[in-house]
Amino acid sequence: MVRTILVIDDEPAIVTLIAHRLTLDGYRVITAHNGDDAWIIINENIPDLIILDLMLPGIPGLELLREIRQRHTMPVIVLTARKDEVDRVVGLEMGADDYVTKPFSILELAARVKAMFRRDEMHTLSHEISLHGIDLNADRREVHIHGYLTHLTSTEFEILALLLQHPGRVFSREEIFHHVWGGEIAGDTRTINVHIKNLRAKLFDAQDVLETVRSVGYRIRSV
Repeated sequence: MVRTILVIDDEPAIVTLIAHRLTLDGYRVITAHNGDDAWIIINENIPDLIILDLMLPGIPGLELLREIRQRHTMPVIVLTARKDEVDRVVGLEMGADDYVTKPFSILELAARVKAMFRRDEMHTLSHEISLHGIDLNADRREVHIHGYLTHLTSTEFEILALLLQHPGRVFSREEIFHHVWGGEIAGDTRTINVHIKNLRAKLFDAQDVLETVRSVGYRIRSV
C-alpha cells in the first residue's frame, strides 16, 4: 500500500524539496500552499500523514491543525521557525504528533515520517489491553474509556499502549521518546510532557491511573 502525504507550506522551494525526498522514499505526495486549499484537499483525499507549516496564508496553521484534530486522527508533523518555541508547544497541545524546526535537515524529516508509519506496521496482529476501564485495541487503533470511544493522536496512542503493556513500571521521558520515535531519532524529550498532558485529559475519569513519578517519568497504576 502506497502511503499518501500532504505537504502544506507557502514556500515553493521547501515544498519541492520535501516532495522530491518523500517521492524517492516511495510515498505519494500531494501539496498545498495555503490553508484554504489544504482544508479542501484533506477532506477530499484524507492523507495518511500531514506535514504542516504553521505560517500559512488563508487559514492559519494552528487553526487548520485545530480543524484537522476535530475530524481526523492521522499523524501531523508541524514545521516551525526555530525561534517560535511558543508555537511549537501550542501546536503539540493542539494535537500535533511531532515538530521539525526550520531550517531543517530533509533526512531528519524523512526519518520522522518513517518513524510515524513504522508505528502502524508494528501492530499488524490484533492485540487488546484492558485495564482500569481503558480498552485499547492495537489492530483497530482504537481506545475506549469506560465503553466510550476517545480519539487519540498517533503519538498519544503509542504512549498509552506502551504504558498499558507495563502497568506499574515507570518510564522516563527518554525511554518513551525512544519507543515512540525510534532509537535513531534525536529530539526534545520535553515534548513528552505535552503529549502526556493531552493524553491525561482525554482519559477523562480514568486520568488518575496515569501517574507522574516526580523527577523520574510516568506510569500506569498497576492496581
